[in-house]
Amino acid sequence: MAFDLAARLAQRHAEHLYRRRPLLEAPQGPEVVVDGEPLLAFCSNDYLGLANHPQVIAALRAGAERWGVGGGASHLVIGHSGPHHQVEEALAELTGRPRALLFSTGYMANLAAVTALVGRGDTVLEDRLNNASLLDAGLLSGARFGRYLHNDPASLATRLAKAEGDTLVVTDGVFSMDGDLAALPELCQVAQRHGAWTLVDDAHGIGTLGASGGGIVEHFGLDQSQVPVLVGTLGKACGTAGAFVAGSEALIETLIQFARPYIYTTSQPPAVACATLAALQLVREEGWRRELLHTLIQRFRRGATALGLDLMLSATPIQPILVGDSARALALSAALRRRGILVTAIRPPTVPAGSARLRVTLTAAHREAHVDLLLDALAQAMAELPPDADK
Repeated sequence: MAFDLAARLAQRHAEHLYRRRPLLEAPQGPEVVVDGEPLLAFCSNDYLGLANHPQVIAALRAGAERWGVGGGASHLVIGHSGPHHQVEEALAELTGRPRALLFSTGYMANLAAVTALVGRGDTVLEDRLNNASLLDAGLLSGARFGRYLHNDPASLATRLAKAEGDTLVVTDGVFSMDGDLAALPELCQVAQRHGAWTLVDDAHGIGTLGASGGGIVEHFGLDQSQVPVLVGTLGKACGTAGAFVAGSEALIETLIQFARPYIYTTSQPPAVACATLAALQLVREEGWRRELLHTLIQRFRRGATALGLDLMLSATPIQPILVGDSARALALSAALRRRGILVTAIRPPTVPAGSARLRVTLTAAHREAHVDLLLDALAQAMAELPPDADK
């Protein structure tokens, strides 16, 4: 029997879940050109506005002149260049850990960390709202897999009481679709009480949280004993590409020896690592970017609340507007686009059924005037939509 791909695609259309790729025709920034149309964008994860920063661009250009383009081989053959090593040292310093290990993507970093640490006979416990790469890593590890209620230490404790073998507790630091923070101090306390390790994927916290941009672990004043495995990405607040795992000497050496996604892949282009070094310097030195983000977040939340929009509990640059119905979320996104504003509608299966939303993201490249334009457009777009039948 042939695969009926057409029927699957038709069903996705009918359920208002079909996804399309917008074609970006300009560098990352608030003012972009998408599908030939100039728009004010609120959907980028370039939280600190570094993806198009002149110093980062110059570092990439100089890196290509010095090191060429391709990585050439895996890190364990001849692909581990000087810039890669310098980035690892800089990331270890940023996160306050002995070592860090560089990966080409966040998905790879999560797969590597989880599958190298647990396997058959062990247990991995994950927050129900973890990102897809964490969930996939847990399932692929072969360990006994369980999910605890979102951000619920009591639910985690119940699961831990039944855990077998080495146990890894896995959570996002900032949840990518809700924007809320993991209850990390409480979760780590429960994990330590049961002899489990905690892995935090801080993809959306690195650079945006903590006095120096060290992320959620720095934000809560925790240390390596409480969070032994810290994962972060470089394609969001750092504005470049790649990811890392930071931790003890023994952890990093274990990943080098046993993590298949690390061992069997070509290293990222050295020039990208050069750009990341420049970006990390800006993350450390330009704290005003995090301060501006906080100002913009507060301005947006005040304005959105005044409009009666259903915001989620988030103090991060991720500011979801809960809509509920997928068709209605698409309609609201389209109404904003007609007014020159680009905000993506997020629908199942990325989020739970019945919780479609607009995922507004703010960056340090935005200005207060941009936020005001978004709020004005939201007011007009909401007035244009028919009343919500569920309310």
